[in-house]
Amino acid sequence: MMADPRAFLSFDFDHNKQSKDLFAGQCNSKSPTPFTAFDWSSKTSLPQAQWEAEIKKKINRTNMLIVLVGRSMGTATGVVKEIAMAKSQNVPVFGVYVDGANTLSTLPTGLPRTRTVAWDWAKVAAKVRQMMNEGKNV
Repeated sequence: MMADPRAFLSFDFDHNKQSKDLFAGQCNSKSPTPFTAFDWSSKTSLPQAQWEAEIKKKINRTNMLIVLVGRSMGTATGVVKEIAMAKSQNVPVFGVYVDGANTLSTLPTGLPRTRTVAWDWAKVAAKVRQMMNEGKNV
């Protein structure tokens, strides 16, 4: 059992909130996952400047950013900003396909396909272990 990593869940607020709620709800100590992740994502819509300042601080306090990649990622500008914030703070990033998205779906700028996996807890756990050995976690 690894230490509980702090994960910021980045998702398309307009299209994938339900997937985010399910993912976050299943990342707990009672789930079959070999880790626990804490959902530090924004729960409400905020004015842009306030959102950027708050999100940047939250991402900086986490071990990784997990992008929940849905079918509408091409229009999720906030996700692209969150990925850039994570990279600027040396926070490792990976993606998980949700809501019917797959290897043919559009990825947000800054998220390589090689760092995106299906929503399979063994694959997600392997990526979490990988992130704990990258970036600021090293």
